[in-house]
Amino acid sequence: MAKKELQAFVAEQKILNKIYIIRGQKVMIDEDLSEIYGVETKRLNEQVKRNIKRFPKDFMFEISNREFENLKSQNATSSWGGRRTLPRAFTEQGIAMLSSILNSDTAIEVNIRIIRVFTKMREYAITNKEILIQLAKLEKEVSGNSKDIENIFVVLKELISKQAAPSKPRIKIGFKNYD
Repeated sequence: MAKKELQAFVAEQKILNKIYIIRGQKVMIDEDLSEIYGVETKRLNEQVKRNIKRFPKDFMFEISNREFENLKSQNATSSWGGRRTLPRAFTEQGIAMLSSILNSDTAIEVNIRIIRVFTKMREYAITNKEILIQLAKLEKEVSGNSKDIENIFVVLKELISKQAAPSKPRIKIGFKNYD
């Protein structure tokens, strides 16, 4: 792997590790984004406040105390400790919007990487969904067959129990010898 490819891979892994699921959405937290962009969290949030109309609730939201505690418990090495406000969570669309307010070459490059990671995640999810659909079909077929197999065992058990039960002596049929 070439040095540039390795750096891109490491950057993608770093981004992937900072994507969380909150309220059923894949999001990144303001502090993580500011670290990746190379700006202070305070400055990132100031730019967001100045351009708040660009960030509707489906682009960005403030996480609750409980969500924040849950995030901190997931990240034992987290540096989230001295905040006075709750973090903001940015969806993929919100992150794309950040590139329009953080007008630097670094912000543009980082945004491109982040959007590519989100796209790969979506492609991966679609591929897995197709696999899950196929597994569900197989499960239905197997469960249908298991009923048939279960019925076969019931019949076999009945036959075995009939053979094991003592039966009346059978009357011999055929030619009789009267000598």
